[in-house]
Amino acid sequence: MSNLIEKTKSAYEYPLLIKQLFDAPLANHPDQEIIYRDQLTITYKVWKERVNRLANALTSIGVIQGNTVAVMDWDSHRYLEAYYAVPMIGAVLHTINVRLSPEQMVYTIDHAEDDVIICHTDFLPLLEGIRGRIAEGRKFILIDEGGEIFRNHFLFEGEYEKMLADASPEFDFPDFDENTRATTFYTTGTTGLPKGVYFSHRQLVLHTLSTTAALTANEVHGRMHRGSVYMPLTPMFHVHAWGIPYIATFLGIKQVYPGKYVPAMLLKLLDTHKVTFSHCVPTILNMLLKDPASAQCDFSRWTCVIGGATLSRDLTIDAMKRGIDIFGGYGMSETCPVLSLSQLSKEELRLPAADQADLRSRTGRPIGLAQIRVVDTEGRDVPSDDKTAGEIIVRAPYLTQGYLKDHVHSEKLWEGGWMHTNDVACVNSSGSIRITDRTKDVIKVGGEWLSSLEMEDVIAKYEGVSEVAVIGAPDLNWGEIPLAIVVPKPGANFHVRDIIHIVKASVDSGVLPREAITMKVQRADEIPKTSVGKVNKVALRIKFL
Repeated sequence: MSNLIEKTKSAYEYPLLIKQLFDAPLANHPDQEIIYRDQLTITYKVWKERVNRLANALTSIGVIQGNTVAVMDWDSHRYLEAYYAVPMIGAVLHTINVRLSPEQMVYTIDHAEDDVIICHTDFLPLLEGIRGRIAEGRKFILIDEGGEIFRNHFLFEGEYEKMLADASPEFDFPDFDENTRATTFYTTGTTGLPKGVYFSHRQLVLHTLSTTAALTANEVHGRMHRGSVYMPLTPMFHVHAWGIPYIATFLGIKQVYPGKYVPAMLLKLLDTHKVTFSHCVPTILNMLLKDPASAQCDFSRWTCVIGGATLSRDLTIDAMKRGIDIFGGYGMSETCPVLSLSQLSKEELRLPAADQADLRSRTGRPIGLAQIRVVDTEGRDVPSDDKTAGEIIVRAPYLTQGYLKDHVHSEKLWEGGWMHTNDVACVNSSGSIRITDRTKDVIKVGGEWLSSLEMEDVIAKYEGVSEVAVIGAPDLNWGEIPLAIVVPKPGANFHVRDIIHIVKASVDSGVLPREAITMKVQRADEIPKTSVGKVNKVALRIKFL
């Protein structure tokens, strides 16, 4: 006898669509605010009407299910409108990385098969530079916030605000298959052409629900809740700003969108609106804390999850001293992205600050629905001793199923039925993960693995160092040796011998393995970053090797 659920003929088969995240919080919190810089404040009720108007505006110019609508904008209420309106009409939202090179931008626009591009005036020069290389037939919508407008070169369907003003505030979003593709964006910091990552409605809904549960369930630490005030510090073109705008809207909380990232504006918004929850990469947090204006900013209410790159212990301590409730998280473009969080228990929050910093800066424990393993080269789980390193492989219902139009790399990504992250990590007895490196960044000295991240943490403690990145350099005797690229602080009394002495002392004390003493040091004026603020080790290898 079958145990399959019997389907009642008239029952509603509830598809997991983004529109299911859209209605209830707007009905329950219609007067909650969404803020854009110091320029605009609207209620959820007005924002919902704007989403409906955008849907009507897009369909009026011929957008249908299966079309792709691209956005080039700063972090704004408009971007949030596109997060919903575009996929809810059955189209695909392509969040264009505005920091890509012209060649890469041309590639992603063509590869994603963009039908419509919504473009802020600030990015018109980028489009102008590639105008002749973009395939014919695309339509353009202008977001006019001032600036130079190339009206003679682009035939715009209209200006964003005027098109919304002329459109109806009502739209009946249809049901369709929950496995319909909702979003596409492109990975950064890789060799070769960017890879297209895509997610369905079902995946985005499940990621939203799973991450919401993780952020709201912990008793005292690292929480996001209905009393929160949210401001993203990760670009909205990058992995849906880690999916947190969907969570913020789902919870019906106050949201603050900062536009272009300018330290003075970010600090002003943090202070004025008493922001309580954000997320960013370490370089952004470091930039804010080093800004002189931050001395006047009250960070005591601010919770900030750090991802995209390893959160160092020293940055964690600096943030804690400023009153920031900081903790690490982990994910990648292909994972939607959140996989784990380093939230502390009440007991752990009673530990000394240094011990807390060790816990907060870890990759953390898996969130609900995410299965994470750390395996050796034979695919066996490594011991939970927090020492033995292996590759992180994952499963979750919201992981991308592959790379767009790239079967070869998709199969490699999912080899053996687990997604391969290429991140090297250890796991402790409580299941907390600690990333030690990327597989491509691990330095193999005489056949032994040496973590570039652990060496960077040691060198960064030297008071004369502003930034540091460690890469593997070819060596006839050892195969590879560590090469430390160091940016001295302005006016610092910097000596290479002091860096070498610090590393040797760390080897003698057992912090670093003995292979670290093979290190060489190279001064630099700056450390190149990817478009999302991570250290670009691909560019470092090209420049210094």
